[in-house]
Amino acid sequence: MFVVGTAGHIDHGKSVLVHALTGIDPDRLREEKERGMTIDLGFAWLKLPSGREVGVVDVPGHERFIKNMLAGVGGIDLALLIVAADEGIMPQTREHLAILNLLGIRRGIVVITKMDMVDEELLGLVKLEAEELIKSTILSDAPIISVSAVTGEGLPGLVSAIDQILMSAEPRKDIGRPRLLIDRAFTISGSGTVVTGTLLDGSLSAGQDVEIVPPGLKARLRGLQTHKARIDTASPGSRVAANLVGVTTSQLERGNVLTRPGWLIPTTRIDARLRMLVDVKHPLRHGTMVSFFVGAAEVMAKVHLLEKEELNPGDIAWAQFALAGPVAVVKGDHFIIRSPMDTLGGGNIVSSRAPRHRRFLPDIIQGLEAQGEGTVEECIIATLEMSQPLELESLLVQCNLSADETSSVLDKLIQQKKVMVGGYGDSRLLFTSSGWGRLAEKAKAVVGDYHRRFPIRSGMPKGELSSRLRLAPHSAALRKLFDDGILAEEGAVVRLPSYQIRLTKDQQAKIDTFLCALNQNPYSPSDEVMLEPDLLNLLIGQHKVVKVGDGVVFSSSAYSEMVDKVVACARAQGSVTLAQVRDMLGTSRKYAKALLEYMDEKKLTRRVGDKRVLR
Repeated sequence: MFVVGTAGHIDHGKSVLVHALTGIDPDRLREEKERGMTIDLGFAWLKLPSGREVGVVDVPGHERFIKNMLAGVGGIDLALLIVAADEGIMPQTREHLAILNLLGIRRGIVVITKMDMVDEELLGLVKLEAEELIKSTILSDAPIISVSAVTGEGLPGLVSAIDQILMSAEPRKDIGRPRLLIDRAFTISGSGTVVTGTLLDGSLSAGQDVEIVPPGLKARLRGLQTHKARIDTASPGSRVAANLVGVTTSQLERGNVLTRPGWLIPTTRIDARLRMLVDVKHPLRHGTMVSFFVGAAEVMAKVHLLEKEELNPGDIAWAQFALAGPVAVVKGDHFIIRSPMDTLGGGNIVSSRAPRHRRFLPDIIQGLEAQGEGTVEECIIATLEMSQPLELESLLVQCNLSADETSSVLDKLIQQKKVMVGGYGDSRLLFTSSGWGRLAEKAKAVVGDYHRRFPIRSGMPKGELSSRLRLAPHSAALRKLFDDGILAEEGAVVRLPSYQIRLTKDQQAKIDTFLCALNQNPYSPSDEVMLEPDLLNLLIGQHKVVKVGDGVVFSSSAYSEMVDKVVACARAQGSVTLAQVRDMLGTSRKYAKALLEYMDEKKLTRRVGDKRVLR
């Protein structure tokens, strides 16, 4: 399905034309009817001669309501640029056309309205003026059609032209990630919360669970309508009304996006290709605050120019926008920036989850060019270089690609070892070969430094390594470091494969003295000879000693003998007491108590009153 939208100056007959074409008055607000001007978005639909139905979005033309215009024009497939025959080209005609140009809306018709109010000579002059206006814009090939909404003259030809243009239009893509750009939220008695918007990138079905982003609200689709007809499934490109369960209108606002849960992450920093209008009054300087419009959302943003200190009229450059609040966008979305009174420029988003960039770096610019203008292969590589590792789903989202169009390209990159894979299935992580090499080198450096700082420890704790590498503790990337032999895993610690503990003569002498002291009285070892923590942990890791409590350490052989005796006694008697263990081992209460509590901890025994029983 497709959506047609109006554009043009105030009082040039946009709403009257929509009413004449569809039979539906798009001015729904009392204030609009009282003042005779469109203030907010209006909606209708039209059945074309081919039998297809299209949605119609009517936008306000007054300069004070330009942000309402921007909320509706972004999702349209064909623009009707309205010019009144009795007034000709006016300021908002030019501004609306500039916005259509920035938003990349390539299909359009220039409609000269109110032809019944002028003679043929003036009508011809207005047509020439319109031809001159559009010749250097995206609508340069648009037909120019004169109509009268009052007499009906020209309307059949306009409807036929709309039909013909849309016949050759590619259907909206379906990549399985639906986004309903919410432009209205209201309550219907007996039904509850209803939102409307244009559906992009995927389908929605009645009954499915959904999420509203950025607020992160969960809801369920009670029902769907298109053009006031109930439907089970809504397709990309259609105007949709969605009846929601689980949220109220007070929780929603224009600019929110309704989608399937879990994939669309709000952002406050985006990379973009920015084009300045040729007639802006002043240069745009680095660090300027602007109003940022994308989809149906509006937010303040600071402009970070990555190549220049300022942009002059007509300039095109790479920029990063730091947004004052979160928005839900994807790569490829078009945006507009404005000062309080003027449209400044716009362009398309290249990265919706951008890291902060340093300015004037050729590598950054090259990466953005590959992401924004390169092949699928180049986009994948550049996206991974900007933020790796990525899971496959995150990569698809950041490149705004479907799994089908990515699968064969990604397989080829993996075979060529341009992309490296860690893990398996949906949780596998993807790196560029250079990115993986950098991670591996950093991992070796981090663990090597740990060995130098703590030469008698068996290795670095996994959690500490994960934190240093900014990986999840059970990350597939960490597993790949082990599988590839870059690091060796020993229980809860990690070491370099070639690493061996080398004790000094003094350290070895301390260990020998300690072990000798333990063996002199194995069940009641002296606590006068103790080791520093690292040496003691080394012996524990080598299974030469067992620490059963604070200050209580047994040799491994003594510990095994004591456990065997306690277990045998408890099995024979059904239970054993602390006093019995003390007497049986010929030790003190301190050691017997520490031993039994350790056996409880290891689930060899269980305390019941003053006795221990076997588990």
